[in-house]
Amino acid sequence: MNLARLSLAYLRARPLNTALNVLLLALGAGTIALLMLAAEQLEERMGRDARGIDLVVGAKGSPMQLILSTVFHLDAPTGNVPLAETRKVAEHRAVAQAIPLALGDSFRGFRIAGTTHDYIAHYGGRLAAGRLWDEPMEAVLGAEVARATGLGVGGRFVGVHGFGEGGEEHGDFPYQVVGVLAPTGTVLDRLVLCSVESVWFVHTSPDKSEDPRSTLASLREDEQEITALLIRYATPIAAATLPRWINASGALQAASPAHESARLFRMIGVGVEVLGAFALVLVAAAGLSIYIALYNAMEERRYDLAVMRMLGATPGRLVRLVLLEALVLAVVGALVGLALGHLAAEAVGALLAAANQPAVSGRYWLAAELWIVALASAVGLAAGVLPAWRAYRTDIAATLSQT
Repeated sequence: MNLARLSLAYLRARPLNTALNVLLLALGAGTIALLMLAAEQLEERMGRDARGIDLVVGAKGSPMQLILSTVFHLDAPTGNVPLAETRKVAEHRAVAQAIPLALGDSFRGFRIAGTTHDYIAHYGGRLAAGRLWDEPMEAVLGAEVARATGLGVGGRFVGVHGFGEGGEEHGDFPYQVVGVLAPTGTVLDRLVLCSVESVWFVHTSPDKSEDPRSTLASLREDEQEITALLIRYATPIAAATLPRWINASGALQAASPAHESARLFRMIGVGVEVLGAFALVLVAAAGLSIYIALYNAMEERRYDLAVMRMLGATPGRLVRLVLLEALVLAVVGALVGLALGHLAAEAVGALLAAANQPAVSGRYWLAAELWIVALASAVGLAAGVLPAWRAYRTDIAATLSQT
């Protein structure tokens, strides 16, 4: 007597109950898998984006908004600050490197960031084609920007004011694409990069016939503004002294990417925990459903079990039969759930990519997903214990005498 074939035969004999139990377990396991995939990938992606940036200096406002807008490029900036003010910070002895960012425009939903070549070097960017910008109104495209827009070296485009579609076009000031970056897996992929001077020229020059160099040379000091400085400390002690010194100034604030990212994930974690608890409720409900199905099945199969005992099956063999049936349901449900979770992650990733946001992928596997299979198996086995005990105590004579 092959227990595996017999268990599968019993499950096939009750297709509706079997499908319901598998579906309940799959929904719970799939939700847990989706949460794990999304949380792991987003945390890893944001960690890469913030790596090496010790402090962000920008306009007064929300520290988290400052970090989201300048490190992750997910929010509107808190405002601009005078370049002269930020120069004092960049020249401070506690600062090893200061990378400027000038934001405000976008192209087809991708942000245009005025910065220096150091910004590309910071993320390990390398050119896939062309060169880096040398002159105002020259631009370099991140890998995702080039793929989504179809632009390459030699192409031209105009930016729009703001970070969404439908903003006011700067039609008189086209950018020339001089380079395309290779994929880095960081925020660099989603940006259009140019010099800070290009951003100044677009927003201060009233006449398209003006020469960028002459216009920029005549800019007043109060017209020279940037959005933020990305700071790398010169010494560890700078973490204790530099933010306090900056925040004491009237126009500037300092925010720590590490601190604000941790606070953000604590806030997100509440929602993740609620969804995780709901998924565990689904898994528990699936376990209860398996228990009810198996317990009722023992009533229907009393005669079959008694005949099996009469033909030589031991009580322990009947126990293994029932537990194997429960385990098959649990494992199949968990595997279907993992497949659904990965499909859902791929769908969510496609939606995020369409919105030019950091995407997640369903083609990403975590070793921790094995714990989902283990959890489902434990729930299935626990659900099968009482029905198995009932099979173990089958009274051959009493059962056969009732038929």
